[in-house]
Amino acid sequence: MSINSFGHLLRFTTWGESHGPALGAVVDGCPPGLEISEALIQPFLDARRPGQSKYTTQRNEPDEVRILSGVFEGRTTGTPISLMIENTDQRSKDYSEVAKAYRPGHADYAYDAKYGFRDYRGGGRSSARETAVRVAAGGVARLVIPEVTILAYLAEIGGDTIDRAVFDPGEIGNNPFFSPDAAAAKRWEALVDGARKAGSSLGAVVECVATAVPAGWGAPLYAKLDADLASAMMGINAVKAVEIGDGFAAARLSGEGNADPMRPSSVPGENGPEFTANHAGGIAGGISTGQPVVVRVAFKPTSSILTPVETITREGEATELFTKGRHDPCVGIRGAPVVEAMMALVLADHKLLHRGQCG
Repeated sequence: MSINSFGHLLRFTTWGESHGPALGAVVDGCPPGLEISEALIQPFLDARRPGQSKYTTQRNEPDEVRILSGVFEGRTTGTPISLMIENTDQRSKDYSEVAKAYRPGHADYAYDAKYGFRDYRGGGRSSARETAVRVAAGGVARLVIPEVTILAYLAEIGGDTIDRAVFDPGEIGNNPFFSPDAAAAKRWEALVDGARKAGSSLGAVVECVATAVPAGWGAPLYAKLDADLASAMMGINAVKAVEIGDGFAAARLSGEGNADPMRPSSVPGENGPEFTANHAGGIAGGISTGQPVVVRVAFKPTSSILTPVETITREGEATELFTKGRHDPCVGIRGAPVVEAMMALVLADHKLLHRGQCG
């Protein structure tokens, strides 16, 4: 059994491999009548697309999405929406040595242990290439939640963090690192370039904030909004940790320090509270509070590096391996659009779940 689907009412299934002819996703449960086109989805893919700077893999994929079903006269029909992205720049020959030995840090051995067989060309399904179709599916999900604004950015690369005192959302699109801090982006240029030239790689932390999420989305126990967000983010290849709100820092606070105090709304006619803090990241008891939903996602350093590392062959013999080919020196750089997509997919799913139960 292999599980390639995610979601409850809005459910998507991805298919395809890194070096296969194409990748795709089928989005099921999307409400009918929503305006949709390839042009509405493509900008999100363009943000994730490889080869746009020397700080990412030089694999040159246009990542042009095609909608194959579920649309008529520019609107969703309520039937499954099939999305496809062709692979056009594979170099499978780069992986000839990988066929003989397991790459440390990759899923090579784990796949072989599970299936007794593996696609060594770029890792097959374990490749971050699969995230392209998640971004396409996320573009569909955004149509379901037009009231919500989602913004992801890099908060840290290689242990070097942004200065939140100079946080500028307008700066995020002005640099190749999705950084809201121009000075940090400048530092990261040297940091990532140094790792690339050394044949190494760096990790990163992506922060994602969804604003205007209404109070009430989620469920108390087995479909908690934060649990589904954590599952969605941990399902992204190369992700090793997820925090909601203050995350691990909450364990170092006192009860009063961790509380999100409430006071009556200052907006005439509104009975809901105004919060003076958001340690919970917009979610309490598994249900959204109306505050911004805040998620942080940790990406490990890219495992494909030019530095030789000890490993074994499939026959169990000792050897060393370095990975040839074109790889991201920091895979987290292109993680921001993927994290946004998974946020959109979870929030859209929970909007429909909430509407299904509460009208």
